[in-house]
Amino acid sequence: MKAVIFAGGAGTRLWPLSRKKSPKQFEKLVGDKSTLQRAVDRLTPEFSYEDIYIATSAVYVDIVAQQLPDLPKENIIGEPVKKDVGPAVALMMSYLKKQGFEHEPVIILWSDHLVKHDELFKKIILSAQNVVRKNNEKMVFIGQKPRFASENLGWIKYGEKVQTENGIDFYAFNSFKYRPDKETAQKYFTSDEYCWNLGYFVTTPFFILKQFSQSNREIYDIAQKIIEQPDFSDAVLSLYPTMPEISFDTAVLEKLDSTCAYVVSEDIGWSDVGAWEALKDALQKNMSDNVTQGSVMLRDSQDNLVYNYEGKKIIVGIDLSEAIIINTQDVLLITNKSSVGKIKGLVQELEDAGKEELI
Repeated sequence: MKAVIFAGGAGTRLWPLSRKKSPKQFEKLVGDKSTLQRAVDRLTPEFSYEDIYIATSAVYVDIVAQQLPDLPKENIIGEPVKKDVGPAVALMMSYLKKQGFEHEPVIILWSDHLVKHDELFKKIILSAQNVVRKNNEKMVFIGQKPRFASENLGWIKYGEKVQTENGIDFYAFNSFKYRPDKETAQKYFTSDEYCWNLGYFVTTPFFILKQFSQSNREIYDIAQKIIEQPDFSDAVLSLYPTMPEISFDTAVLEKLDSTCAYVVSEDIGWSDVGAWEALKDALQKNMSDNVTQGSVMLRDSQDNLVYNYEGKKIIVGIDLSEAIIINTQDVLLITNKSSVGKIKGLVQELEDAGKEELI
């Protein structure tokens, strides 16, 4: 089985730690390892390093190689331009096909997520592998049992149980819903027919490329041209920029025949740490907890996240509540939890002002 981990996002909502030159997936958000390193560790030893591939931007290839020295360098694929997830998935499936793994099960993962229940997660992956090996024209979505009525995540509706593999239940796939409104999200949460869509799935390169051939012929034709060229790297440089920019959901998933997919809905302790308040939610046991990293001292304070990446300075807080404080070598961010949504706009303002050194 192969694993493809996508690690090309910018992560502006985690500024000032996440920067263009080193986005969030390469930074130490939890402990002493980056989320990319943790994503790889989560797969081993069941997966060898030779079976793990990283899809990233060409400008981050060296960072990936430095963080994952045991990974074969040819397993790090750099996209010369950003073209959204649709072309990125097609490129990686094409690469695996060119390497002779067209009918090999593959799991698609993301480098900036946290998963607390590693053993259950690996059990699900290996069980899904068995299902796909028996039918390489199937796709298995791995969902998280919802913890709350999220309006910011995608949801999967699933139907009756169709089989059990190694103690893991597989359900019929019904439909997707991206970012429902508050009332709809609450309805989904109280139902036992929905789970969060994590963007994790197990299938084969053959199946994915077949879907592209039926639903987005332009991407498929360019991917085939890349496969046919003798030098894959040169073909990517010349042909990948001609890909249309489109999400994978729009290009493939929204047109997927529901009979081609199964759903696993389990509590794997998943969190998307796309913003500071989401990171706090993932790491806290209770909402009133303070989450800190680095040299930090808090007194009579609750519900704060304070990260200090400057070793020679201590951050001291007294009577703080719902604060986000991030201290890096060149930026000190202080905001309220409810205001972190404004960070992305602030980063855009800095870029417009020519403050490239800060973004």
